[in-house]
Amino acid sequence: MSFPSEILDRKGFASFPLACTFEVNCATISRGYVVVRQEGRRMSEKFWYLKNCDLFTRLAPDELRQLESRSRFRQLPRDTPIYLPVEEATGVLLLVSGRVKICHTTSEGKQSILTFIEPGELFGELAIFQGGNRDEYAESVAPSGLVLIPVKEIQRLMEQHSDISLGITRLIGLRRRRIERRLKYLLFHSNRERLVNLLLELAEQYGKPTGDGVDLGIKLSHQDLASIIGSTRETVTMTLGELQGQGLLRVGRRQIMLTDIRRLAETINVSAPVIAARPVPPPHRELFDNVVRFTDVSRQIDET
Repeated sequence: MSFPSEILDRKGFASFPLACTFEVNCATISRGYVVVRQEGRRMSEKFWYLKNCDLFTRLAPDELRQLESRSRFRQLPRDTPIYLPVEEATGVLLLVSGRVKICHTTSEGKQSILTFIEPGELFGELAIFQGGNRDEYAESVAPSGLVLIPVKEIQRLMEQHSDISLGITRLIGLRRRRIERRLKYLLFHSNRERLVNLLLELAEQYGKPTGDGVDLGIKLSHQDLASIIGSTRETVTMTLGELQGQGLLRVGRRQIMLTDIRRLAETINVSAPVIAARPVPPPHRELFDNVVRFTDVSRQIDET
């Protein structure tokens, strides 16, 4: 079984209103998700992905419903392009689940990772102000759920709600500050200093305290690290080996444990970041365990 062509656009976004619901045999498509009924009971249709975003918490229920009806949802596997620099910027995206990287690619094909996007964050926000084509390349680095919000809807909300305008301005300012700080290290510091600074930055943002030290909590290859700091994979591998030999960290497969974060920070004359305990995943996380891709549901229905 396949879904009607009017349901999916050319990029795979569900184009029917997110607030609508219709039945497909054993499954329910509701607000952009395919939800499998369990034990004959229909799961709650009160999805939270827009309301859960900090920018939209103050919207009235009617405004949220209008925003939902004009937005679209997309579920992506890992390593899937989301948009390219040549594509027209028609909306901003809200990451519901997973992780996304924002990159710049040179004409020679070299890639520089600018930032990572976490669930609950908006990205592609420059479309609000400049239009035209995208400047960056976005790709999922884990199975991810996205909501595409049209530019006109965001602009309308910014005109009506000063807190949304302020929130988006702060978001742009924060990302610019991070990139400027990384650029400063790129221009004036050695490969070792750039790598150590990145490890401390990742520890502050994603780190998980353990009995052995601080687990970075994000899986990055040596090439990923090199793409962020403007170096080569070989240099990153060699530098990590040196730091491991000094007892400052431990390297595993796409995993790094900072065994002595204080001493590591002292090597570049900065203070060690304070690693806060990661928040407990919200209860609605279980909802996504029951969300399946359209193709999966189609396959199940065909088999029956």
